[in-house]
Amino acid sequence: MPNIKSAEKRVRQSEKRRVQNRVYRTAARTAVKKARTAVDAANPESEQAVLIAIQALDKAAAKGTIHARNAARRKSRLMAQLHKIGAAE
Repeated sequence: MPNIKSAEKRVRQSEKRRVQNRVYRTAARTAVKKARTAVDAANPESEQAVLIAIQALDKAAAKGTIHARNAARRKSRLMAQLHKIGAAE
């Protein structure tokens, strides 16, 4: 435990941020996972699932939970996977 008052405050702040970041990161991961399984199964709702995943990734990037380029890379991979299934049909 820190002895300095500002360090104690920093610990409290970082814990708050860690919990909040976890919410956005988990939501993004879950949405991406659902989108991938929907695309792999060639589900009719796969496009909607991908859009939800993109929203979750954008929100996580906007909050600073993940890096903007990390979100862009994941979105790009999801869209490529979706278009690959669409071209096969």
